Amino acid sequence: MIAYLDLLLRLVIWFLLTADGSLANIIIGICVALLLPRGYTASSTLRDWLHVLWEIIVAIPIAYKEAIEIMLRPHRHEAIAMQRVKPNRSPGLIFLDIFLITFTPKTIVLHYHDDGRYEVHQVARRTKP
Repeated sequence: MIAYLDLLLRLVIWFLLTADGSLANIIIGICVALLLPRGYTASSTLRDWLHVLWEIIVAIPIAYKEAIEIMLRPHRHEAIAMQRVKPNRSPGLIFLDIFLITFTPKTIVLHYHDDGRYEVHQVARRTKP
């Protein structure tokens, strides 16, 4: 079941990159998704996938809120924070975690370290001491 979700994620990324719904592009996308190497480092559960997809849905209104907030009150303070990857994450779930962090306007992942950390750039309003 999880292998199908990984395949579906690859196909969605292919269709977002190509923006073409023709039969030839669908066949090419399926071939590319099947031929890309798979990482069998960690197994994920359906519960993990559903949780990440729910977090992405919840992040949509938060992203709009943050964008409006940045336009109305500029954020001039920057910080770089290190966040740990949740344990037992497959490469597909790590990709979705990075997407989720980068989706909101105030944060972006700068680098993923192999030891299981994200380097995250954040903008914020400077708080008065």
